[in-house]
Amino acid sequence: EKVQPDTITFSTAISTFKDCGKWKIALELLSVMTRKKVRSNKITLDAAISVCGKAGEWESALGTFNIMVQCECEPDTITYNASISACGKGNEWMKTLQLLSLMAQGMVELDTISHSAVISACEDCR
Repeated sequence: EKVQPDTITFSTAISTFKDCGKWKIALELLSVMTRKKVRSNKITLDAAISVCGKAGEWESALGTFNIMVQCECEPDTITYNASISACGKGNEWMKTLQLLSLMAQGMVELDTISHSAVISACEDCR
């Protein structure tokens, strides 16, 4: 009998690409999940956002962030921080400020990482 991958399997697989820049493979795994009707969760999507962010792919990170919102997964501090960091790496300081504003509007707790990521993004734009 063949073992079918589940959400945990996919989340773990996506996370493994965080340090090697294989963001396209991580996003492909999200697509495979959809095709196989395996439901993604916050952990899966956070992992994909982080992989994209580490690779400097801020547009893909924000695209994944938007998927999370559409899936009615509640983005939290970790989600926002990963998205802000991704935009910062892409020198998209306005996007980092927009995300910070969304955090405040959504009553999501801002932490040291949130503030540091936004400050870094704004400093890098000089």
